[in-house]
Amino acid sequence: MDIKIGITQSPRELVIDSAQEVDAVKQAVTEALANQEGVLELADRRGRAYIVPSAKVAYVEIGEADGRRVGFAAGD
Repeated sequence: MDIKIGITQSPRELVIDSAQEVDAVKQAVTEALANQEGVLELADRRGRAYIVPSAKVAYVEIGEADGRRVGFAAGD
């Protein structure tokens, strides 16, 4: 699953490819945002930890990862 986190005062978003369940991620986000002095902690498929201060989280987008697409275009 892909998790995108928008960070305040940053033009880029943090994208995490996670193996965590959707409900677990939602719970972690909800708990982190309830405490503005806390942190949001998530892990990716490789075991790397991501720690973001709750006060800096602008938005969180949770969705299924797109399959890798490989294709060929027909030319004239």
